[in-house]
Amino acid sequence: MAESIPSPDITKTYTNGEITVVWKPAVCIHSKLCWTQLSEVFNPRERPWVKMEGAGTEQIIGQVDRCPSRALSYYRNEENLQPGNIQAESIVEPLPNGPLLVYGNLTVKSNDGQETKKSKVTAFCRCGASSNKPYCDGSHVKVNFVG
Repeated sequence: MAESIPSPDITKTYTNGEITVVWKPAVCIHSKLCWTQLSEVFNPRERPWVKMEGAGTEQIIGQVDRCPSRALSYYRNEENLQPGNIQAESIVEPLPNGPLLVYGNLTVKSNDGQETKKSKVTAFCRCGASSNKPYCDGSHVKVNFVG
């Protein structure tokens, strides 16, 4: 039986009135940091899996900021944040046995010339097994990638 892969355009939002957490399932690399470090908010065994009332705004922000793939992000409800406005130093970090993380604003150009703007952190596949290349989809775990 083939595993279901989320459509790249699916986006889910959860709000507590102060901030809105945005989740892009197709980008998620299943690092488990969100639900192992803040299970009061993030619990994949429940629906909805994000319960914004489980912690304070700053605690949620801190956890979302630790998401390595940026599948989770947030914005303050009073802001109109544009990705191009995010300033960050460019840093490249290979995760052990996982994706290549690139921090900062960048443009990813596909084989057909299409350009996609990325900001904060982008996770690129290193194992070759992702079905969402050039981005990581967590396949490195299934293929026991070492690198």
